[in-house]
Amino acid sequence: MAKIAIVCHSGYGHTAKVAEHVRKGAASTGAEVTLYKAEDLASPESGPWNELNAADGIIFGAPTYMGSASAQMKQFLDATSKAWFTDAWKDKIAAGFTNSGSLAGDKSSTLNQFSTIAAQHGMVWVNFGLKSGFNASGHDFAGALNRAGFYNGLATQAMTDLSAEEGPDASDLKTAELFGERVANATLRWVRGAA
Repeated sequence: MAKIAIVCHSGYGHTAKVAEHVRKGAASTGAEVTLYKAEDLASPESGPWNELNAADGIIFGAPTYMGSASAQMKQFLDATSKAWFTDAWKDKIAAGFTNSGSLAGDKSSTLNQFSTIAAQHGMVWVNFGLKSGFNASGHDFAGALNRAGFYNGLATQAMTDLSAEEGPDASDLKTAELFGERVANATLRWVRGAA
C-alpha cells in the first residue's frame, strides 16, 4: 500500500474542500491518504515532519492569491529546506492543485511553484493527464471535467461570492477526485516498481 500526504492551505475553505475530494479519489485506489495543514508545518523544527517524510507521494495544494500560492503555503515550502538538505523527499511522487475565484486566474504560476519545489527536492512530478472537457462548441460547461484545461496539475474554480459549502461545483470536485486517483495510481506503480 502506498502512503500519500496532501499538504494544503485553505484561506476560506474552498481549497480544503478540493483537498478532501483529492483525498477521496486517492483513497479509492487503496492508498493510505493523510491530509496535513500547511500551517502545522510552517517551521522545519515543529510539526508532523517525520510522518510527512515517510509518505511515498506528496500532493501540494493551495489557493492562488495574486498570481501565486498563498503566503501560508509559501511558508511551508520554505520550511522544506531541512528535508531538502537530507534528500528526504528524493524520488518520491509529487503533484499539485490550486483553486481561485477566476477560471484561469494565473493558476499556472502556482502549479509551477509546486513543480519547481518538487524538482528541487528530486521528486517525480505527476501531471494531470486529463484532456480539457470544455474546448468545443456544444460542450456542457457545467458538467465538463478539467474545463479550464490545466495539465500540469489540478486547477479548480470557486466563485468569490459563494461559501465553501456552495463551491467549487460538482464538476470541479469530480475532477479533483479523478486527479487524486491518478496521483495515487502513479504512486502505487512507482512503489511497486521500486520494491
